[in-house]
Amino acid sequence: MKLRAGWIVFMLLLTACNISVTSFPPEPGQPVTLPTETPPTPYTDTPAPEAINLSPVTSPEFVDIQFLNELDAWGLTETQVIRTNDGGSTWYNVTPPDVTETGYAVGTFILDKDHAWVQKPDFNNFPNNGLLYRTTDGGLTWTISSTPFSGGDLSFIDVNNGWMLADLGVGAGSNAVAVFQTTDGGATWTQTYINDPNNPDAGDSLPLGGLKHDLVPLDMQTAWVTGVIYAPGTAYLYRTDDGGHSWSQAVLPLPAGSENSELSIDRDQMQFVSPDAGFLVIRMAGDSMLSAVYTSADGGNTWTLGPAMLPGAGESDFLSAQEAVIYNGEQFYVTRDAAQTWATVSPDIVFGDSFLTMDFVNPDTGWVVTLDPEQQRSLYRTNDGGATWLPVIP
Repeated sequence: MKLRAGWIVFMLLLTACNISVTSFPPEPGQPVTLPTETPPTPYTDTPAPEAINLSPVTSPEFVDIQFLNELDAWGLTETQVIRTNDGGSTWYNVTPPDVTETGYAVGTFILDKDHAWVQKPDFNNFPNNGLLYRTTDGGLTWTISSTPFSGGDLSFIDVNNGWMLADLGVGAGSNAVAVFQTTDGGATWTQTYINDPNNPDAGDSLPLGGLKHDLVPLDMQTAWVTGVIYAPGTAYLYRTDDGGHSWSQAVLPLPAGSENSELSIDRDQMQFVSPDAGFLVIRMAGDSMLSAVYTSADGGNTWTLGPAMLPGAGESDFLSAQEAVIYNGEQFYVTRDAAQTWATVSPDIVFGDSFLTMDFVNPDTGWVVTLDPEQQRSLYRTNDGGATWLPVIP
């Protein structure tokens, strides 16, 4: 999951919102029609869910958040795993026992409001040992098992079946990894691949060169590894169809000009929202930064490049086969037709460098975590697609 001082608690005084929502890119000479401005529906009027029988957390200093719907979410601070069931107004401490450091020090995967995993590396035995904490009751209790890896990208398809792309070390633009699978919720793991040249069983179908960001599974046979390799015009995207035993480079229709650009698939920039529908964003770093958005309707067998290149680079949330939200550091871009067209939404708060992370559950409702120059972290919510943001009041 994506820290220092307390949550800023205040109410924004609303002035006339300067909302600009247009098609991106507009046709030449096409008039821009501003929508009728309506104030967002106050989410604090929603009846409060039943309190969780856990200790509440006052002013959590968020490192990351993951919302499952408009009420249920998990979060990380530097020292705690936390949960909410009221849209973020109240958070509860669900940290596994003996875990005192979380934040960027652990790996996590959230399946739903009840099932979550926390991977704690054993830095004294890196990269070959760690502890995996698993909950099936929303963090009320945890089971613990040892793992033959320390850290990496953890992903579960359901409560039993999961993958791990284990990080074995980085050096000189290369990244050694091992691939593991589990069929019992993480209690035991089987290694299916390793590319560490120091290992006698090392393979080379997943190249050592390049930094590996994510392993994205479709099922227990098919998965992709994404990342970046520092060579112009080359996208690091590899696929397996035999449970990770062998890999092949995926073929993509690259945008014009990509041959002179460094291409990267950053963390969380590939996702399947159903067994058939997937999104993929490639960042192109050349004279300027651009984002190319791809969609798949056949389980990733083929990928279609969208007609518009979005300016800049930032976070993406993929919500359904038709819907996605991308933030490029200045504006939000929203599609409701599988990346064929985009609407631009200018937020009433200039997040700038304070933007830390975001999470949307539909094209209208989302949250942003900020980190200001005084190292204070705040949580904001929108109900109108990113135009208007209000602080979430604890």
